[in-house]
Amino acid sequence: MKPIEPLTLEEVREARDRIAESVVRTPLIRLQVDAPAEIHLKLETLQPIGSFKLRGALNAMRLLPPGALAEGVYTASAGNMAQGVAWGARELGIACTVIMPESAPRTKLDAVRRLGATIVSLPYDEWWRTLAEHGRAGIRGAFIHPVADRGVMAGNGTIGLEILEDLPDASAVLVPFGGGGLVAGIGTAVRALSPATKMFGCEVTTAAPLSASLDAGEPMSVSRTASFVDGIGSGSVLPEMWPSLQRVLSGALVASLDEVRNAVRLLVERARVVAEGAGATPVAAALSGRAGTGKLVCVVSGGNIDSRTLIELLS
Repeated sequence: MKPIEPLTLEEVREARDRIAESVVRTPLIRLQVDAPAEIHLKLETLQPIGSFKLRGALNAMRLLPPGALAEGVYTASAGNMAQGVAWGARELGIACTVIMPESAPRTKLDAVRRLGATIVSLPYDEWWRTLAEHGRAGIRGAFIHPVADRGVMAGNGTIGLEILEDLPDASAVLVPFGGGGLVAGIGTAVRALSPATKMFGCEVTTAAPLSASLDAGEPMSVSRTASFVDGIGSGSVLPEMWPSLQRVLSGALVASLDEVRNAVRLLVERARVVAEGAGATPVAAALSGRAGTGKLVCVVSGGNIDSRTLIELLS
């Protein structure tokens, strides 16, 4: 797959105007906890679908000409992008199909169904192949890639604009790393407007392809183990995303599952914030001290955690 050309700050600013009426300008709040750094939370859990994915999905869909939407849209997602595309399709009055891995949590499956989308469930490897090949034969409609799409990345990048407006002297921004669309989007805004601010992609030890790729200097595949951190944790870095990631990242931070569990609990107890595993991973990395000191912004990417999983983590 051909590498994606670097995103521009102008694309991110245009995306902000395009989606402004439909998304929430989420707050940035201080996490009141003893830690090596001053930790701030960017609460994307407060979007209408409980996740940042609405930003990129809406921007990508609104960039398409009406003719391209005649047969509807579809995407491949573990749950949050599925909701973003389904929300956008409902808004446009068009059909939507989402391809989800069989391991997707019930909470996300139920949310997609409520939004009126059709679900196609596949084994994880087949689901990932849909992302890698940018589509799947036999599914009608325009494919909205959840990661490697300029419109999606630009929509995601609007988070970076908001962060720097609220905290212009941020030392670092910590972002969950799944496929890289969130990192590349936010990183474009941060690098352009505040070059001294570091950008970290955050992973878990059970699946850390970004860390391996940065060490090797090229996209790598790693073995992965499924866990409650379902919003991130792929087995590889998409080659087409690699140039964009190299351009914006300062490094990768890897948290253990225990650290993420503790971060989920701490967010509930101290901030009254419910975060899914992926959304809590940057907080886990910040609390560990691996991101350094200063003013750290943790992007709490989503809160769509299965209630049974949350109960287990809080016990």
